[in-house]
Amino acid sequence: MSSSPAFVIVGASLAGASAAKTLREEGYDGPLVLIGDESEHPYERPPLSKGYLMGNDAREKIYVHPREWYAEHSVELRLGTTVTAVDPAAHQVTLDDGTRLDYAKLLLATGSSPRRLTVPGADQEGVLYLRRVGDSDRLKEALRPGAAVVVVGAGWIGLEAAAAARTAGAAVTVLESAELPLLGPLGREAAQVFAELHRAHDVDLRCGVQVAEITGDAGRATGVRFADGTRIAADTVVVGVGITPNTALAEAAGLTVDNGIVTDAALRTSAPDVFAAGDVANAEHPLLGTRVRVEHWANALNQPQAAAKAMLGQDVSYDRLPYFFTDQYDLGMEYTGHLGSGGYDRVVFRGDVAAREFIAFWLADGRVLAGMNVNVWDVTGPVQALIRSGARIDAGALADPDVPLESLLDDARG
Repeated sequence: MSSSPAFVIVGASLAGASAAKTLREEGYDGPLVLIGDESEHPYERPPLSKGYLMGNDAREKIYVHPREWYAEHSVELRLGTTVTAVDPAAHQVTLDDGTRLDYAKLLLATGSSPRRLTVPGADQEGVLYLRRVGDSDRLKEALRPGAAVVVVGAGWIGLEAAAAARTAGAAVTVLESAELPLLGPLGREAAQVFAELHRAHDVDLRCGVQVAEITGDAGRATGVRFADGTRIAADTVVVGVGITPNTALAEAAGLTVDNGIVTDAALRTSAPDVFAAGDVANAEHPLLGTRVRVEHWANALNQPQAAAKAMLGQDVSYDRLPYFFTDQYDLGMEYTGHLGSGGYDRVVFRGDVAAREFIAFWLADGRVLAGMNVNVWDVTGPVQALIRSGARIDAGALADPDVPLESLLDDARG
């Protein structure tokens, strides 16, 4: 490749591939290097706990681009390669083989890693995490009719894994330390919907429990013991207790780190010519007026596009609202918005909550902070508009399915 400094992307993920594509589309024709520590070329993660895990999606569908796309667009893929150091002063990265690579601009899309269980027995065979395609392959093998699957953690990944296991015919127990699944991100009112959903599909959902040990025999997990001494048997234990941003590289390089790599709205870090995007970026959000770190697919797709444009010197301010989705059994959901540190003061439901066909709105002082549509479609645009407006919305009209969402904004502007 050319000896001139390259644009270097650390993280051969959806975020990294999205940035590379945007750089080429925006006219950058210089050397471009995409480095990843996995042997797989960049793939998307949602199928790993959804369609691919359940056997509905073929493996080739998980990839961001076909393998040949990278060569066709002169993107040098360095897979199975770890960046061990970043030197912002020298504008260099060091690879695990000792090679030093000069960069003109650097994007850190290092993503995140599953938080590990630290109880005794957590390192035994049969204790699985779900982050990489190999994890999904191992879990898919374990999800068989009659298998006893225990899921530790009732967050999004845990509940999606539970739904996949039940759909495969496994007997599933979900363990959650909080009073309800998803209590943190959704609050009590909407979290109850997901508790009832899983119990309706014969999941043994146990909330308010603390895992003390993964029991085992000859190095293989056989069950879970709670702090109160209760023990349940398991053929497989799936752990989904959150993720941690991969900031070690940035910290060692002296970049500002606080719950992720701190960036401005253009995804610039505290070091010149170094940018961050995706799970690892704690980015200033011009609309929300605070920094947010978003761990979902839409952010990994869209935020790196803004970072790539900023790397090219374009005037960028990334202000997309956080968005994510989930599919569990016959429930499909989209969530838009951000509750922030102040939280909300009420939830308004529109539709039939018992039938799981509704929209939920989180409000503070009459303003919509977030919206979640469950088995109701084509409303993300109006929901986003309500949030962006910052207008006070009449709660009665918001709850009335006969009042078009678009008209609410018109009335508020009045």
